[in-house]
Amino acid sequence: MISSILTWYFKTRFEEIWRNAEKASEIQHDTLMELLRMAQKTEYGLTYGFKNIDQYAAFANQVPIVYYENLKPYIDRIMAGEQQILWHSSINWFAKSSGTSGNTAKFIPISYESIENIHYKGSRDILSMYTGWFPETKVLDGKSLLIGGSHKINNQNENAFIGDLSAVLMNHLPMWAVNKSTPDKSIALMENWEEKLISLANHTLKIDVRSISGVPTWTLALIKKILEITKAQHIEEIWPNLELFIHGGVSFAPYQNSYKQLITKPNMNYLETYNASEGFFGIQAAPNSKDLLLIADAQVFYEFYEMGQDPSTAKPIWNIKTGVNYGLIITTSSGLWRYHIGDTVMFSSLNPPLFKITGRTKAYINTFGEELVIENAETAINKACLATESTIVDFTAGPRPENMPNPGHEWCIEFEKPPQNLAIFTQILDQELKKTNSDYEAKRTGDIIMQMPMIHNVKPNSFYHWLKQKNKLGGQNKVPRLANNRQIIEDILELQKSI
Repeated sequence: MISSILTWYFKTRFEEIWRNAEKASEIQHDTLMELLRMAQKTEYGLTYGFKNIDQYAAFANQVPIVYYENLKPYIDRIMAGEQQILWHSSINWFAKSSGTSGNTAKFIPISYESIENIHYKGSRDILSMYTGWFPETKVLDGKSLLIGGSHKINNQNENAFIGDLSAVLMNHLPMWAVNKSTPDKSIALMENWEEKLISLANHTLKIDVRSISGVPTWTLALIKKILEITKAQHIEEIWPNLELFIHGGVSFAPYQNSYKQLITKPNMNYLETYNASEGFFGIQAAPNSKDLLLIADAQVFYEFYEMGQDPSTAKPIWNIKTGVNYGLIITTSSGLWRYHIGDTVMFSSLNPPLFKITGRTKAYINTFGEELVIENAETAINKACLATESTIVDFTAGPRPENMPNPGHEWCIEFEKPPQNLAIFTQILDQELKKTNSDYEAKRTGDIIMQMPMIHNVKPNSFYHWLKQKNKLGGQNKVPRLANNRQIIEDILELQKSI
């Protein structure tokens, strides 16, 4: 009965999602006005005159664009027990996030409104999209396996509960979601990832898992552990009704071959999402599509600025263009006001708003003016893997500046199935980077400025050990794919001596 009601709801919501997508500009304006109205009596709202703002132009003029460091003093006060600072309702929950670079923890405020109207709404919209695509799906007749973070909720004081976003959400799950998901909190919130992996594997062996939600790298580790325990060849031998993998966090493209080898059933589906501790922003627009649909009707207001320009030039969705690489700024119902999230996106359509994640504002290589972003790297490495019938576990890349031999890019790649000839793999990678990035091609011309990429086939578990050193095993943590410095490259190469 519950499954029938949920299926009806998700099909209805599917139609609403697309109706709202066609009037995204109007909805975004209304969203901004609603957020300003709710927070006008907060300290932040009084400081920046929210009550007098009735148009976007006034909002852009009166409210500054901020980074986490700018909001940290306010967040620290909220964590100490003060309220009505950034948001009108009490905030006692904080998602611990370090992003893809840096070791300094961030504590993202999570209000009740953001849990319900951003994060849980995003989860409902995922199932709505999938049910809309596949009306005969049986995904709701079994369990959804949630592979979350490895930081349980810590009660820092009587006013602040801190954990991974997945742990925060797990503590607020509605009853229908509790009944439809696995594992229970005793396993889901385990802090030691290595112990958690074994517990997850043993716990789910006899459960009717119909869908999985998680980051591709850690989900792959779980599947391999289950196959190792059971001696099965493919995961459908354990979960015969599995039909959906909901993934995000990193590009799925480099892992496609690995998943196809472990999940061979022809009706297996994959759905990409764009979610973060700060909010839920996009869902794959159609089966097999590479575009994401911007979720415009949650309590998130989006602004975009052209990369290479000052963030103060940010524009709302009704003033942007397709084919431009934009940095993303968000305003949300958890009190993040014009918050520079650090991601970059590019739109292929504005009605409806369809986009791709192109990278991070701080995750790129531009030592020689090549402006290589994550999308370039992931596209190229995926094509190199396909051409050489190889598969990877993970990779990272950084620069070899002009004061080093063979200046150019240096890659550390951990292969699951290495290419027969690494030199050929390197040539294909280089060719594909040239095809996808004209600045890279120009700098590689004649080997004058940049030499052929240098690739290290690093030892098994190199990236696992790197994450373990950083206390980032499991869940939402991931290896930075690109860096404009050599720190990660040097770390990985140093690890080769001790593994």
